[in-house]
Amino acid sequence: MTAVWRRFRRKASKLVYGIYDKRLIQQAAGRHPRHVGVVLDGNRRWAREAGFDDVVDGHRAGADRIKELLIWCQEAEVQLVTLWLLSTDNVTRPQEELGPLLKVIEDVVDELAEDHKTWRVRIIGALDVLPDDTAARIVSAARRTEGRAGMEVNIAVGYGGRREIADAVRKLLQRHAEEGTTIEELVEVLDVDHIAEHLYTSGQPDPDLVIRTSGEQRLSGFLLWQSAHSEFWFCEAYWPDFRRTDFLRALRDYAIRHRRFGS
Repeated sequence: MTAVWRRFRRKASKLVYGIYDKRLIQQAAGRHPRHVGVVLDGNRRWAREAGFDDVVDGHRAGADRIKELLIWCQEAEVQLVTLWLLSTDNVTRPQEELGPLLKVIEDVVDELAEDHKTWRVRIIGALDVLPDDTAARIVSAARRTEGRAGMEVNIAVGYGGRREIADAVRKLLQRHAEEGTTIEELVEVLDVDHIAEHLYTSGQPDPDLVIRTSGEQRLSGFLLWQSAHSEFWFCEAYWPDFRRTDFLRALRDYAIRHRRFGS
């Protein structure tokens, strides 16, 4: 009887959430974000609370959720998704944790490049902070997706918002030095667009919606420059527990907000 009751509850729960999801889709209809950024946070805490001895098991569980998210984004006609998988701070973690985490990231990028022919993968971040073999493998995987139509997927690895801005300014100065521009001449013309042209996301629209899981209500430097006018949505669930219902709630809340773009 207990087993029958459990099956009944699972079916009833699935039915209720199905109805709720349809309602959320209706509420978000007609106003979806073009670019969604996601901070995939809480993998390690999820692993500890689930009783795993190795926090890398949390990263593996989180990796398994990524493809589902991208499918949900496609269904919502999102054009660009940026996923933050590894920060510049994470690179300083002990090697016994960092090594397996990098392997998970390498496998994820490979799978995204191979498993869905309509995704175009782009790696953003300071690749020089990564081991050479990791950087080479993820860049090679991304190159295999060049020329595909469909949704773009940015994978932020070795990424930090301050580092990105510093790199952009460095590239800007190098370009003008090569062209013979003096500092005085550069000061006269320099504006925000000149810096934006040298960001990792150059040529892409800024994020309309930024989602962060795990209950933390801060950006931690994610898309620091680009998110100046973004809408933020924070979710209590750890990333491995993030559901389609949570994603649809984020879209619903985005749809009903009145964007003032800083005013």
